[in-house]
Amino acid sequence: MKKTGKKITMLTAYDFPMAKALDDSGIDIILVGDSLGNVILGYENTLPVTEEEMLHHLKAVKRGVKNALLVIDMPFGSYHLNPEQGLKSAIRFVKEGGAEAVKVEGDIYKESMKMMIKAGVPVMGHLGFTPQLVNLIGGYKVQGKTKKDADILIRSAKELERLGVFLLILEMVPQALAKRISKALKIPVIGIGAGPGCDGQVLVTHDMVGLYGGTAPKFVKQYADLGKLLKEAVSTYMWEVHTGKFPGKKESF
Repeated sequence: MKKTGKKITMLTAYDFPMAKALDDSGIDIILVGDSLGNVILGYENTLPVTEEEMLHHLKAVKRGVKNALLVIDMPFGSYHLNPEQGLKSAIRFVKEGGAEAVKVEGDIYKESMKMMIKAGVPVMGHLGFTPQLVNLIGGYKVQGKTKKDADILIRSAKELERLGVFLLILEMVPQALAKRISKALKIPVIGIGAGPGCDGQVLVTHDMVGLYGGTAPKFVKQYADLGKLLKEAVSTYMWEVHTGKFPGKKESF
């Protein structure tokens, strides 16, 4: 797709019905993101999400996917102790959960990534703003704004490509820098808050369709307000139950 100039589409899913809807729509890549911590489990950020929680949701998503490439986030703490721990966790996601690739944030744990790839587990990279390192980088900030930081990002991206990473996510990076990195790499670069110059785009589905109750980031475009529709449906249901309109003859035996 990168060679032909066709943009790659990627969205998140955490359960069977959402996964099936995305897959039926023809999405290219489905990510079981550790963002489930925020949008599904109600955590403040992604850090508390466990390997068991990720595996539970991965299995549900897998049942709804027939065509899309299925990728899972390696959650915080699942590959940080040593490369052997990372490999063990990655293999578990593939064997037990049915993932076809794993995503690892940053470029600090290259030995873990190298071991996963050597063992036959495709690895997707993630640079720029990396949510798992939010405490280290001092909050939710655009990355690569200075020349020094931009040069570091470019070097990191090229290093991950040499390592064998098959695709790179760039999050919250100036669009000019993201476009430059996309052109410099042979592997696809998917942006999230990184402008239109990338080889594709990814968003958290719940942000995109208005199902997440929190404030969506600046880079999110909301294509529907399902949260509003859901509230309206619930209100109508309650009114019909209170007034005796539901269930009616049609819904009764």
